[in-house]
Amino acid sequence: MRPIRQFLRRCAASFLAAALLCTAALAAEPEKTKADQRREDLEFLYHTVLAENHPDLFAHTPESEFLALKKDIESRLETESDVEFLLDLQCLTALAGDSHTTLSIGGAAEFRAYPLALLRQGERWYLSAVSRENEKLLGREVTKLAGKPVGEAVDAFGVLLSSDNPAHLRRSFRQSCNVADIYEYLGLVEAGAPLAVTLKSGETLSLEPMDMAAMNRTEFARLADRIAKTPATAAADAFYFAKPLDRSTYYIQYNACREAEDLPMADFAASVARDLDAGSYRRVLLDLRNNGGGSDGVIWPLLEVLREEMDGGAELVGLIGEATFSSALINAVEIQEMGGVLVGESAGGSVCHFGAVRVFSLPNSGVRGQLSSKYIDLNTLLDAGAGRGVEALEPDVPVPQTLADTLAGRDTAVEWLLAHPGKLVPKEYPGAPLTRGRFIGQLYEALGSPAVETGEELPFADGFGIEWFLPALAWAKETGVARGAADGTFSAARPITWREAAAFLARTAEARGLRPDPAAQRMGPVPAALSQGREQDAVTRAWDLGLLPVRADFTEPPIRAQGLEMAKALSELLK
Repeated sequence: MRPIRQFLRRCAASFLAAALLCTAALAAEPEKTKADQRREDLEFLYHTVLAENHPDLFAHTPESEFLALKKDIESRLETESDVEFLLDLQCLTALAGDSHTTLSIGGAAEFRAYPLALLRQGERWYLSAVSRENEKLLGREVTKLAGKPVGEAVDAFGVLLSSDNPAHLRRSFRQSCNVADIYEYLGLVEAGAPLAVTLKSGETLSLEPMDMAAMNRTEFARLADRIAKTPATAAADAFYFAKPLDRSTYYIQYNACREAEDLPMADFAASVARDLDAGSYRRVLLDLRNNGGGSDGVIWPLLEVLREEMDGGAELVGLIGEATFSSALINAVEIQEMGGVLVGESAGGSVCHFGAVRVFSLPNSGVRGQLSSKYIDLNTLLDAGAGRGVEALEPDVPVPQTLADTLAGRDTAVEWLLAHPGKLVPKEYPGAPLTRGRFIGQLYEALGSPAVETGEELPFADGFGIEWFLPALAWAKETGVARGAADGTFSAARPITWREAAAFLARTAEARGLRPDPAAQRMGPVPAALSQGREQDAVTRAWDLGLLPVRADFTEPPIRAQGLEMAKALSELLK
């Protein structure tokens, strides 16, 4: 396994079984008051767990805000309820702005709830479960909760819910949107008062809070019971499976980044390869919409099979949604690294994120949680992640699931793909940093993608073997356009410098027999920012050939759009 792949595998943002900081729950000494026990839990959570062991606790929130909230919590340790104290701890944890650093407080106290559940389809929210007496309202669009637009209610919950992007926050809100104690804690609803649910039709539903016993006695009407049929791509009770959808579309569902005991990934990948060899599929769908993570390296045998299929002309499409998280998020970005296109809705995971979690428990309450141990920076590891930070992974082609399709048992994204067989176009990020690998790929395409032998061995030692620009790297090494470092590496994901870009341009021009024509040289000298340093001859040749953009700010690194501009200039020069 290559070093970068090993790194990604070690960085799997998953629910690891490894224990962290894990002390056995300390038995409370008889003389300790409840306030003393709470203080111990608070100190342990903040100092031992968060401040001492999170990889960068104050990346999103200043330390002063943590300390101010901690002091505020300390001031009411003797007076607040168990539920309020747990919500305090959750608020403190949420300040990290890390979707992987969380507390599991659900079973630690008696929470009350409102008899409803919500479903988000596209940009709208709907009643997906109500008490039987309100069944006629099932499926109605909800516009306000507690008098606030739903979006504002979601944002208010963000104080409590550990999230690093809006898509993950919306998913977490949907899972806790009926908890009465949260509405009261946030001041959205007065203590013991009903929750006002405003519908688009103008009706308002008033829901009283219930304890769990009353909730369990309540008969509910559920939207799920009205779904006409199950689509062929519905989530299966399996880590992975595959099947043809039609003669031109092959479908793979990957639900957990884990290896099935009865079907190792290598065997599954081999069966997929046999299916693909036996058919004539123009498109392969890799569905990550139900995948919450595990170990990102598990999928590699399958990606290698899909790389071969793409080299034979097939199109790879990844499906993502709000449940796509953690290691599955890494795999989705790897699909883009392969040149595949992502379709669906915003992922719950962020491109760059904290992860590789470990578990802990608080000494007195026994509340368990998980803590990130690493920062996974795909911005520096993959060309596809360049310039993208802690932000939700967006699909290249947005196709949100609709309520009508859900009720009819149709998969909106898959049906859209079946109805649109034409080649899809990846989303452009013209302002993203231009990486070394991408620029070589741009030059290669500008030359018409000349035939090249890739062979079994990678052109450079630090390659993945799945990159969309892999043939370009082989061409660049074969022609001497790119030589790599002394240790055989190339650092394809590193942002390129103007001098490196000029060197690649000059070597490509030289390989094609191009020389600057003194009569056609640019007027004026090489810009001052490029006039001194390594590869000066190459910089001068690239400038004199008109291959470097004359209006560029050479004190700033090149961006993708400028890479395309330089590649186009080379293509025009070769005509």
